[in-house]
Amino acid sequence: MKRAIKLAEFRTCLTTPRFFLYHHERITKPSAPIRFICQDTTQRPSSDGKETNFGLLASLFQDELSCKRAKVIWRNDLLELVTGLRDEILAKKEDVEKIEKILEEKGAALFRRYADGSAFLELLNKLDRVPSVAMQVLEWRRKQLDYASPMTIEEYSKGIIIAGRMYSVDVAVELFKEACSKQLKGTSLYNALMSAYVRSGQYVKCQSVFHELKRDSTCAPSIITYNILISVFGRLMLFDQMEATYRELNDLNINPTVHTYKVLISGYITAWMWDEMEKTYLAMKDQAVKPNLDIHLLMLRGYALAGKLEKMEEIYKMVGAHVDANEMQLIRIMIHAYSRSSSADRVERVEALLSKIPESGYRPWMNVLLICLYAKEDLLEQMEKSINEAFEHKIHVVAVGVMRCIISSYFRHNAVDKLDEFVRRAEIAGWRLCRSLYHCKMVMYASEMRLSEMEMVLSEMGEVNIHMSKKTFWILYHAYERWGERSKLEQIIGVMCKNGYEIHGGPSVSMGCLK
Repeated sequence: MKRAIKLAEFRTCLTTPRFFLYHHERITKPSAPIRFICQDTTQRPSSDGKETNFGLLASLFQDELSCKRAKVIWRNDLLELVTGLRDEILAKKEDVEKIEKILEEKGAALFRRYADGSAFLELLNKLDRVPSVAMQVLEWRRKQLDYASPMTIEEYSKGIIIAGRMYSVDVAVELFKEACSKQLKGTSLYNALMSAYVRSGQYVKCQSVFHELKRDSTCAPSIITYNILISVFGRLMLFDQMEATYRELNDLNINPTVHTYKVLISGYITAWMWDEMEKTYLAMKDQAVKPNLDIHLLMLRGYALAGKLEKMEEIYKMVGAHVDANEMQLIRIMIHAYSRSSSADRVERVEALLSKIPESGYRPWMNVLLICLYAKEDLLEQMEKSINEAFEHKIHVVAVGVMRCIISSYFRHNAVDKLDEFVRRAEIAGWRLCRSLYHCKMVMYASEMRLSEMEMVLSEMGEVNIHMSKKTFWILYHAYERWGERSKLEQIIGVMCKNGYEIHGGPSVSMGCLK
């Protein structure tokens, strides 16, 4: 109690309202309840006739409330001023001279008023989406010789980060050295330079900066430093080093953050190490670190790529609203996961996800994926619809596996005329043509005793430079033998003997011989 009373007396001497008047030109009036408490406790005498000290205690709480209120006002004023300055700067459309003029007329006074660099940092934050303009503002700031408000280490760190986003590593290094020459060394400065190197893909230099930081007696690596290093090892798929760095955190009693687990999980997903990914996620929850949206999105991606549909669906229930509205790429990955699965309702699941993708989200690879899915499920109408979309978008299919998937579906439906139309369009569109396409047509024509059309397929093969093989002759042999075309059969036997093909038995004419 005595300590609280003394503290209250000291706070009273500081005249807090005048302090905020100096900085913010505003005085905050105490609220009615506080005024009542102050008057009641200071004017009422105590039982022993002495004035009570409760008034001083009440003033302590009053000052605390005034302090918080003044900070809110200060913050709102700062945001309003900086937002107006940003809008004027962006209106000049990267005209360096006009931007510098605005900064000299309106920015200089603002930055002097907030000499701790908060105003300038807020301006750079609001220019994040236009790093080129932010860099122009930073260059103007560096040119100023106003010793009343020299650049702070936070401003240099932010400048290095901006340079990194523009892949201007030389500028980032220059800013780092300039700050060091002014004795402005700090962990945030090293972290910013490490981030700049990571963004430009110079991972070795990033590690050298880390070692330099560890040698600096005035600084020590922070959790942010280790997060950057773990992300580097994850991108390089150096998982022994990545895990060793994580263990070093425990040795140093540095608590991992959500971002630490994010870069660990991201590294394991990059290498398709699904078990380690899941173990890290479970360890995170055991450590009472609550997964955020980024973690859930990563796990959704990981489970989809791993084909673990039940766990993928569990995560999707948690973040489905966000994914549907903002993560079209994740929806495509989920579609791919369902199409590769053996789930009985995979087509329904795929079509439900497809409905969430707008027309502008069309992707050629997904179109081909749907063609194969519908072909394997013998959904001929849907398959042809996807094929038509592919032709309309002028997609070039070059995978033989996709073509065989299509012709197998036509064969099972005994739709030779539709197959003939597809082959004709595929030739025009420049799709990959294989001998199996034409063999399938021959077998299907032969099964319907359409021998003249079967023979025309041989001419089509010659036009696309696909030569007759042993299987081609066997298809002709079985067709003529089945339908009693004796003279043609003898001709084929003669050609086969001339080419050294044996006539004893031979492969049965089915889809198995076409592959």
